[in-house]
Amino acid sequence: MIVTSAEHATTLPLRKPLVHVIGGAEASESPLASQMADMTSARAYRTTGRIAFEQAGITHDEVDHLMAYDAFAHLPIYTLEDLGFVGRGEAGAFIEEGRTSPGGELPMNTNGGGLSYTHTGMYGMFLMQESVRQIRGEAAAQVPGVDISVAHGVGSMFTSASTIVFASATAAAALR
Repeated sequence: MIVTSAEHATTLPLRKPLVHVIGGAEASESPLASQMADMTSARAYRTTGRIAFEQAGITHDEVDHLMAYDAFAHLPIYTLEDLGFVGRGEAGAFIEEGRTSPGGELPMNTNGGGLSYTHTGMYGMFLMQESVRQIRGEAAAQVPGVDISVAHGVGSMFTSASTIVFASATAAAALR
């Protein structure tokens, strides 16, 4: 993955469409999971999601695709709720109703997720890779019309998080 300024990227002999980072944040809640204020919700998730969405200038309804770190089955639930895609206690039904499936309103973990695709110990790169592939239209399980994708990662035994908002060149230009 090559990260550079949009200005510099236009001088490179690239063969693929550019994907822009339009928002991002990192946060940590506590040094240990046992010291989290609430074991059913992660403040670091809420903080990074809020900041990344504000930087990007987007609402949840504008997100076409979501990649959520899922080394454990409860983490996509935390992501959906703490990033604000659904209310508290609503993520289970949201997933069960197929709303995170490739044909749903918020396709999530379209590469199969860490539990099914791969988990090499550095899974965050695969979250970003799938977001980029979806926006470029070259993913193995391509979702039609992805212009904005959010990748959300976790670290330090769930006490730290990062959220990145990716956009196609068209979407990035429209948000400026």
